[in-house]
Amino acid sequence: MPITSLRESKCLVTGAASGIGRAVAIAAAAEGAALFLTDIDAGALQGVADQIRASGGDVRIAQAFDITDVAAVERFACDVHEAHGSLDVVMNIAGIAIWGSISALGDEHWRRCIDVNLMGPIHVLRCFVPPMIEAKRGGHVVNVSSAAGLFGLPWHAAYSASKFGLRGLSEVLRFDLRRYRIGVTLVCPGAVDTGLVRTVQIVGIDTTTPEVMNLRGRFQKHAISPDKAARQILKGMLRNRYLVLTSFDVWLGYWGQRLFAWPYELVMRFMNDQLYAIARRQRRGPGSAP
Repeated sequence: MPITSLRESKCLVTGAASGIGRAVAIAAAAEGAALFLTDIDAGALQGVADQIRASGGDVRIAQAFDITDVAAVERFACDVHEAHGSLDVVMNIAGIAIWGSISALGDEHWRRCIDVNLMGPIHVLRCFVPPMIEAKRGGHVVNVSSAAGLFGLPWHAAYSASKFGLRGLSEVLRFDLRRYRIGVTLVCPGAVDTGLVRTVQIVGIDTTTPEVMNLRGRFQKHAISPDKAARQILKGMLRNRYLVLTSFDVWLGYWGQRLFAWPYELVMRFMNDQLYAIARRQRRGPGSAP
């Protein structure tokens, strides 16, 4: 059956070294889950595992690798299944953010977004869900997409391609896995104050300028904490909800997009114009007229 309690459930969390992944791992440990953690950052991952164990949590495995490396995912899955059997919960949280206009984005930016945000979760699902099906115990899958998996946000083409893809994959699995009593939750966070806010790559934009720093500050002011996002994710999963939107702004946009399509389009156009205006001013240099 879909998971109603994490106590003694075997739970995989990708991207567990920081941000939402770290917060979810800590929250799941507090609920009694047995954790299998992974991230590309070995040092930070070990720090999270040590913290959870020190607080009495159960971390069975914490192993660093790149989820875009299918062979690495397969080896990890083999090790997990040989030692611990099939899992109960698979949570795809690892992700990156690269933004830019269609003119600025290179092939490497598109490929990196798709590889990490879409193919990475696919590798994980392909390796871990079939054993869940065979075990016939039910379970749950959580895929973390983004508000950019719901809306056409400006300069998010590569990022949205990956996040819309993960949304579509989740929509299919929602129905495909129901017969096996495996629930699916799609998470579309809005503003969450994680490390990605400070490290996001905007191709064609100097993110160190005061103008961009001001935009980042405004974003962080209304962003929720990773801990709050983690609580909402676990709550939604345990209630077997398909869609989890972590903040009011995303709910507003989600329903507004459906009920008020024309105002939504105007907002998207305005946001798009703002970013292009920044790029034009930067190309002209300091002190140039708008």
